[in-house]
Amino acid sequence: MTAPTHITVRVPLRIRRRPGRKTIVTPMVDGLPAHATTRADPALLKALARAFRYQRMLDDGRYASISEMAAAEKLDRGYLGRLLQLTLLAPDIVEAIVEGRQKEGVTLPRLLENIPTGWQMQLDDCSL
Repeated sequence: MTAPTHITVRVPLRIRRRPGRKTIVTPMVDGLPAHATTRADPALLKALARAFRYQRMLDDGRYASISEMAAAEKLDRGYLGRLLQLTLLAPDIVEAIVEGRQKEGVTLPRLLENIPTGWQMQLDDCSL
């Protein structure tokens, strides 16, 4: 006889529908919720992920220019250029966004405006 090669883990949960999204509700464990809540902005996280993905495609040589990528991805060239600016954010700001600890002024529309290129200037900016 051989030992089992896999295990199955079952977690009781409910999927609660909210306007525009689904939320997973986990059971209570020892009287406390089994999940940690976060203030992470889903639109901001998605934009950051896309920006770094597009930057990686440029770095890997998949596309020769932003114009070529915009045409292939069916995006406006100006929007793609502004989105790629998110890859120039200071690592501390990116980390705060991912962890949901960003300041109140850090929103996607604000970040798609012209932001300072220097990391220290970004950190010193009161709205970043």
